[in-house]
Amino acid sequence: MPKSPPTPTPPASAPVRAPRLVWLLGPAMVAGVAYLDPGNVASNMTAGARYGYLLVWVVVVANVMAWLIQYLSAKLGVVTGESLPQALGGRIRSVWGRRLYWLQAELVAMATDIAEVIGGAVALNLLFGIPLLWGGVITGVVSLGLLVVQSRRGARPFEIIVIGLVVLIAVGFTAGVFVAPPDPAGIIGGLVPRFGGADSVLLAASILGATVMPHAIYAHSALSRDRFAPVATAQHFTFGSAAAGLESGRGVSTRRLLTATRWDVTIAMVIAGTVNLCILLLAAANLAGVPGTDSLEGAYAALRDGLGPIIATLFAVGLLASGLASTAVGAYAGAEIMSGLLHIRVPLVIRRLVTLVPALLILGFGVDPTFALVLSQVVLSFGIPFALVPLVWITARRSVLGPFRNRLTTTVLGVVSAALLITLNLVLLWLVFTGT
Repeated sequence: MPKSPPTPTPPASAPVRAPRLVWLLGPAMVAGVAYLDPGNVASNMTAGARYGYLLVWVVVVANVMAWLIQYLSAKLGVVTGESLPQALGGRIRSVWGRRLYWLQAELVAMATDIAEVIGGAVALNLLFGIPLLWGGVITGVVSLGLLVVQSRRGARPFEIIVIGLVVLIAVGFTAGVFVAPPDPAGIIGGLVPRFGGADSVLLAASILGATVMPHAIYAHSALSRDRFAPVATAQHFTFGSAAAGLESGRGVSTRRLLTATRWDVTIAMVIAGTVNLCILLLAAANLAGVPGTDSLEGAYAALRDGLGPIIATLFAVGLLASGLASTAVGAYAGAEIMSGLLHIRVPLVIRRLVTLVPALLILGFGVDPTFALVLSQVVLSFGIPFALVPLVWITARRSVLGPFRNRLTTTVLGVVSAALLITLNLVLLWLVFTGT
């Protein structure tokens, strides 16, 4: 009887082809939507309309600090396979400590949602005349749809949709600069750090507070974790064999992922910084001294009267895309905060409704939208230390990140950035509550 041919022996270890660098990009662009939300639009428009080019330097400084903070957040997710809420949830031993930390983070997530839902509602009102309350409902429903895509189809489709909205945001908020260019000399002069009174300090703190937001830090670590999740993810480990398991499951080295992450964060922050700068420059060149531009509706009307209906419509489309994208990312961050700190998962629809209700109540009771946006930024200011300080501390620990822990220079820069942001946000709170 003839023998059957021998079964070919597979190679001992088939090499996994590493993906191209471009396919590793994406998480930072999604997290970067937080830097293009309606709160940023309101702060930058008001700063340009009231003070011209005076606070250009604040936008630049805010973006540089944001780069460092977002990179540290993404690095935590890449190296450990954990989000910041997960890392804290595993290290805060006290049950009540975790609950109190979750409470402040949850309030921050709700405040974020208020600003973003209101921005979407205002945009729908400007574009289609939809009442603000119904506009808020529509914004919430669409953001829920985006979250369903993320939960059922994975990170990549969600990234593609959000990046598409970022394109709309960029076009909507920068088109006016090309139609009515700002003064180059004014821009250069605005790079010199200075203030023009207490109100300009308030606006500077508002720009910084609207730029570096706690939920963006929580979200970015989770987005990086989900985007590069292996088949089996190690949870809360001491750096060592589990790290090797992450690399093996991903098929790409951690160092390569961190290189991609630096590019990802750089591209996202350049886009976000450019758009924010264009918003301020658009207002400085065309709205300075124009009454009523301290609200989104007033800015839209002034752009329509000064630059025409096309530019005003593009501005409103950008605002709508900003509200839709940022509220989806904010809700994603809120779900991560709850699961990471309380170790429970709430159904997506219920979770979305809980964070949507405060925004709808504000719209339903007829509270001025711009005032609500400012108030939400004040609440966000309370949450910044609780996200920044643990992030810098954890990413500097060898037991957590091993050889990828922060270098001394990075830690010092992180501490300085955190101290500056916390100080300016305390100034913001003081100025708001004292009315000075």
